[in-house]
Amino acid sequence: MVHYYSAIAAKFSAPQWCIFTPLFTIDSTKISVCHNRRIWSHKVMAEFAARGKTSVDWFYGFKLHLVINDQGELLGVKITAGNIDDRDPVPELAHSLFGKLFGDLGYISPPLFEQLWEQGVLLVTKVRKNMKNKLLPSFDKLLLRKRSVIETVNDQLKNFSQIEHSRHRSPFNFFVNLIAGLVAYTFRIRFSQVLPAPWCDDFNVELTLTNHF
Repeated sequence: MVHYYSAIAAKFSAPQWCIFTPLFTIDSTKISVCHNRRIWSHKVMAEFAARGKTSVDWFYGFKLHLVINDQGELLGVKITAGNIDDRDPVPELAHSLFGKLFGDLGYISPPLFEQLWEQGVLLVTKVRKNMKNKLLPSFDKLLLRKRSVIETVNDQLKNFSQIEHSRHRSPFNFFVNLIAGLVAYTFRIRFSQVLPAPWCDDFNVELTLTNHF
């Protein structure tokens, strides 16, 4: 007996323009190459790795910068040393994008905002309490809640694709493993089948499914 579902009706109560606005998310995640206690004795990646800091702790290794769409698909990837600012690779990663790019507080920068605006990209971030202009459209605030989807992508890359571990014996092995992990992620089941679209939880979406036997 074969079961399959087909959608026969879908109704969105959200404004029509928001459905067709390209939505992207950017974030970076650390890739440690050794434990902090072994930094001074680590030699394999000493030529490329650097010491960096996240919101949680210090680490020694690299940063993986990712840009995804609302379906969780990788659109841009760049790896840098751990001491590189998260904002530095943004113009390169967003050079072929247009629409809205959502990031965390680490991407707040007026010069970066203006540079991306000239490229046709609107950088949307949360605002700090001490910022003068705290105005942010309610729809953008709503979509910022869905920025955590990229954290799920980082989790899948590290726990399923195994891009982070300390057993590398050469830089070549490290980069091959990283690229293989990214490729493996792209061949996994479509992300849209795991998580709904960014607007599905906050707008009224009526979807009628029929079960065929």
